[in-house]
Formats: sequence, structure tokens, C-alpha cells
Amino acid sequence: MRILITGVSGFVGSRLVPRLRDDGHELRGFARDAARVTVDVPLAIGDAVTGTGLAAALDGVEVAYFLIHSMEPPPANGDQRPDPFADRERRAAERFADAAAAAGVRRIVYLGGLVPEQAPASTHLASRLAVERVLLDAVPDSIALRASIVIGARSRSFRFLVRLIERMPVLALPGWRDFRTRPIDERDVVELLAHAASAELPPATGRSLDIAGPDVVSYRELIERIRDLLLLDRPVLALDPPAPASITSRIAAAIAGEQHALVGPLMAGLSSDLLPRTDDAAALLGVRLHRLDAAIEHALGEWEREEPLAAR
Repeated sequence: MRILITGVSGFVGSRLVPRLRDDGHELRGFARDAARVTVDVPLAIGDAVTGTGLAAALDGVEVAYFLIHSMEPPPANGDQRPDPFADRERRAAERFADAAAAAGVRRIVYLGGLVPEQAPASTHLASRLAVERVLLDAVPDSIALRASIVIGARSRSFRFLVRLIERMPVLALPGWRDFRTRPIDERDVVELLAHAASAELPPATGRSLDIAGPDVVSYRELIERIRDLLLLDRPVLALDPPAPASITSRIAAAIAGEQHALVGPLMAGLSSDLLPRTDDAAALLGVRLHRLDAAIEHALGEWEREEPLAAR
């Protein structure tokens, strides 16, 4: 099968390349900058936001992975006003969808985020949902996978949590600490994505699948598990009454050494439970899931092989 992987320089895209190659697929990557791509794959260079290079990249492709997210701030445009990430994501999705439909792509596979059932979606999650709808509408047999926190050595949300735990002698957690989610092992995400390329799933008009690990935890419990597996002694302090999210996210970004443009939208999505609506994705796609502690141990071990963990 001829497959295009966009976002091939990113965490998930780079992991997906060797997995799909093992299945014997003919692969092509799509990236803005070849220098940022760390895996050996034929490349098409372009930009989904502007549409540059999409027609050539999608020529002859049967399945296309859309793994492009745009939360980092771009350079200011001509009038010096920043371009909101939701606008960039929508434009990229629309141009990609149009180009994929024109090229006769059979399926688009998209990785987005879980959507809360009991609260309005944050700007970040609403943007993921809007992208999903654009892609599913354009190519009828497409599949969107929705995940919560991905546990992996290069996952930015996981790395953000690890850096906070390493650098804070007391883990002061705001009100979102008690909301629940189901983090998923990066290995399982890659497997689910790989299986989605050829899966026969009803109905044939495109659908979304919530993907989640087997363990339900509060954000406090997740942080405590990472802390314990780092072998650290960090007491947890509940921040009551909760501080405004705009303040806590900026403080957290500064402590973790991350861009607030990334951390702010992520933390805004912690204002409710993020749990799957249905629990059949792994069975439908034929994937066995890792437990949370195994996922954290694997991620920390891989991280430590590549660079020192300050806390271990």
C-alpha cells in the first residue's frame, strides 16, 4: 500500500514510519523542513497550511496520515498579529482534505484528542474536533482516533509532567487534579494507527474512535505514579481555592522550560474528565493495550537511554 505520513518529523510520525515499513508498505513522508526529519523515508517537502507541495505529495497515495498540529506560535504575519493556532489547523486540514480528495486517496487517518462529554471543549480540543470533521467529510472511508495523554519519551505532554515533577520540591496541584483520564502508551497509539490503515470498520462513511489505555486515573494519581516510578519523594499540595488557569499555566510552563503557547492550551483542556465515550477501539483494531505503569516505565527508560533524567 502506498502511504503518506504528514508530520513525519514529529513524535508520533517518526515512530509510525518503521512500524508501517515492517508491514511492507511503500512510504512517503511530508515535512516543511527535511533537516528536522530523523527517520529514513523518501520525503516530499511542503506546507499544509499554505497547500504548497500537497498535490505532488499525495500523487498515487492510497492512505494518508494527517499528524499535523499547530499549537506553537508561528512568526508574526505581515501585519505583525499572531496567527491563532486553531485558524492554522483549520486551513491545513481544509487544504489537505481538498488535495487528498482530488488525488483519489482512499482513507485519511487522523490522530486528535478526546472530547469531554460533561463540559465544553477547550480551544485546543475544539480545534482537533474541527479538523476531524473536515477530514472525515472530505474522504468518506477515513478514520479519526482520539487520544488523551500519550505516554512516551518524546511526548510533549508527558515530558511536561516529568519536568514539573523533577523541578518542584512540592507538587502544588490546582483544581484540575481530581479530573480523570485514561493515558495511553505510545506503543499502543502507533499500533492502533498502523492497524487503522487497512481496517474494515462499519460504517463506510468515516468515523471517529476513542482510544485509551486500560487504567482510569485522576491527574493527581497520574502525577503520583510518575513521581513514584522516578523514585522521588515529592509531597502533593492541593491548591485551594484554585488559582486562575492563565496564571498557573504560565508558572508551570516557566518551571518546565516549555512554551506557554503549548502549555496554556493543554492545561485549558484539564477542566473536566477526559474519558472515552466507547471502549471498543482496541478490539475493533486488534490491539492489546499496555497498563499505565508499564507505559511510564518504558517511556522513562527510553528517555534515560537518550538523555539524563535529572531526578534519577
